Amino acid sequence: MTREEILKAIDEKYTAIGQDPNVHLKGLLYAEPMTYWDFIQVDALLGLQTQRTQLPDEMVFIMYHQINELLFKMILWEMGQISHTENIKPEKFEMHLMRVSRYFDVLANSFTVMGDGMEVEQYMKFRDTLTPASGFQSAQYRKIEIASTELINLIDYRFRKGIDRNTPYEHAFENMYWQAAGKNHETGKKNKLLSNFEDKYKIELIEWMKDYNLVNLWTKFKALPKDFQENKALINAMRHYDHTVNIKWVMHHYDAAAKYLDSGKKNVAATGGSDWHKYMHPRYQRRIFFPELWSTEEMENWGLTNLEGYEKV
Repeated sequence: MTREEILKAIDEKYTAIGQDPNVHLKGLLYAEPMTYWDFIQVDALLGLQTQRTQLPDEMVFIMYHQINELLFKMILWEMGQISHTENIKPEKFEMHLMRVSRYFDVLANSFTVMGDGMEVEQYMKFRDTLTPASGFQSAQYRKIEIASTELINLIDYRFRKGIDRNTPYEHAFENMYWQAAGKNHETGKKNKLLSNFEDKYKIELIEWMKDYNLVNLWTKFKALPKDFQENKALINAMRHYDHTVNIKWVMHHYDAAAKYLDSGKKNVAATGGSDWHKYMHPRYQRRIFFPELWSTEEMENWGLTNLEGYEKV
């Protein structure tokens, strides 16, 4: 654009909202040039790491999880663009979904940063100061799951038969698969890990469940015209995402945890007190976001065999 065209566009932009373009142009005379550190807020970002011990490798643990949370925010940003776009085309659906998958690929392939980046002896010391905190308490990750699929696919498989579309959201929440990490279903008693999490996020997550009830990725996909649902590129993107989140990323997380928690000590519980082997391994909870896109054989082998290569049809 020429200078004249730019000035005309600025004039039209501010006039349209009832503002004087000259005032905004004059303001540019006094504005400081943008810098990288101001745009990224580097000082604030680098000031967010607070250790609870003097063990150096605790800093690795803190920063690694903060990076995870930033990636979770990027994932939710992309998911929202799928869920809240009316009459979405398969190309746009696939584009955003593949962005999400790439973020999860980064997460899945990053566990060596933590797995090989901390001394076992240091970790086993500073982890005691974290109790009862746990990565389980990432509300953003719970939001990602809820925004991915229908709630029935996140319900503990032992209790799915008693839950349907008419089930109150709070009842569904009480039977989500993650409750197994902190709740005795026979007595209803919750440990501190779970009660702290719910005190902070339960209301927010139930509202999120309501918001995404009809616009989660799976429901959104099934509402597409039939020819869009048969789009192979989109189907492969859906399968890749499902596999990456519910098998690949989980198993990398599982293997990283095993390196530390199974290192010379038997029956070490997670910081929240759960039996992390059964909670984390996909063969126990069999979380599948898009069940109708997988064959019976693939679902029966979920978490038991490497499904790499099954992602595409």
